[in-house]
Amino acid sequence: MGLLDKLTGTKHPARGVVPGPAEEVRAVLLGLNRPDVPYLVRDGTADGADLVAEWRMTEPAWQTLFIESQLTRAVRIRMRLVQEVREVRAIEEQWEVPRVGNPPRLATSSQYSRGPDRTISRHWTIDRGESGRLEATETFRFDAAELRNPLRDAVLKSGWIWRGLVFGKL
Repeated sequence: MGLLDKLTGTKHPARGVVPGPAEEVRAVLLGLNRPDVPYLVRDGTADGADLVAEWRMTEPAWQTLFIESQLTRAVRIRMRLVQEVREVRAIEEQWEVPRVGNPPRLATSSQYSRGPDRTISRHWTIDRGESGRLEATETFRFDAAELRNPLRDAVLKSGWIWRGLVFGKL
């Protein structure tokens, strides 16, 4: 693995894993959709990709979680499945998500970036423990890797390369 691969988050499957066809990889990625995960994997034709994974920030069932977390960045991963080289090319995009009004709603922002997002949001509660000392308890954790890692792991288990892109097109 080269320096550029490390910077872009490119990963190769374990040796001996037989790569499946593109249709199988697509099905595996779409199979990650479950009602208990905060992201959605969908067809990406309208976004210039084969598939798109994004946070469910606007869905009523998930809005409370995102509002309570005070998450200020949206993340979207556009993916292209390239059968010839058996790799999924992924562009991770982020932009600021300001909240306005009461109740809060998402507003548009002009800040945009590409590349692996390292955003982690944590909330802690500080209380006195049984010993009387102050103790911090993590009450909430939200990590951008919760979107990327399941996608990447599914691709690698399918025997394909996960190629992170920062520059260029899918």
